[in-house]
Amino acid sequence: MRYRTLDPKLIIETAERLEGRVADRFPDAGLRGVAAELVSLSRDLAKAAKALEAPIWWLRGIIVAAVIVGGLIFLFVGTILPLIHISQADDAVQSVQGIEATINMIILAVLGFLALIRTEERIKRKQVFRQLHGLRSLIHVIDMHQLTKDPAVLSASFKPTSHSPARITNAADLARYLDYCSEMLSITGKIAALFAQSVNDAVVIDGVNDVENLASNLSRKIWQKITLIDGRPAAPQSSPAAGPASRAARLPPRAPGR
Repeated sequence: MRYRTLDPKLIIETAERLEGRVADRFPDAGLRGVAAELVSLSRDLAKAAKALEAPIWWLRGIIVAAVIVGGLIFLFVGTILPLIHISQADDAVQSVQGIEATINMIILAVLGFLALIRTEERIKRKQVFRQLHGLRSLIHVIDMHQLTKDPAVLSASFKPTSHSPARITNAADLARYLDYCSEMLSITGKIAALFAQSVNDAVVIDGVNDVENLASNLSRKIWQKITLIDGRPAAPQSSPAAGPASRAARLPPRAPGR
């Protein structure tokens, strides 16, 4: 069962490790604060998801009490009162009316019982969507931080304007920055999956899937940028002699006859 369920502790540890990696490479970037917020949110949502696994005992107590009271009322109205009425009037028509009223009461009692049972699901569902709303907002914050990280800045023909934001001009750093954003989005999807694991409800599962799809779609855009960076030719070396000849010198020698 260890590999069949998500472990909230390991998710939090992954977020903490990612925060440390971002702090080491980009100590002054805003992404570091986003990574710290992801750690804090993962801790809070892991606790919230764990709390939703427990039944709402006070609500179940109310349901049990309502069932007992309803059964007693039904017993009194459906059996005792008709017997008294029949013994006094002995009217067959009124007896049929009593049976009809009893059937209607049974139907209403069943509908009310089902409504009480689904009340716990609705309460938990509302709590889940409140937590997912904050997680969805963080996903958009992560997307905003990678929005201006464009591989086009690595091109020699790129010319910034006076209104251009601060750019990362090193290919390796830019790829690593985008990779960190992609990892953050992946972690948000795993945090959302904790609620689907705690609350077995079709509506909750659909909401979790929406959050995961949002994170996956944004991550896909990031990896398109990373692919463009990886597909660019390697940057020239600092040495003036680093030209075609020096690059050829780094290639392994060919076998004779090839």
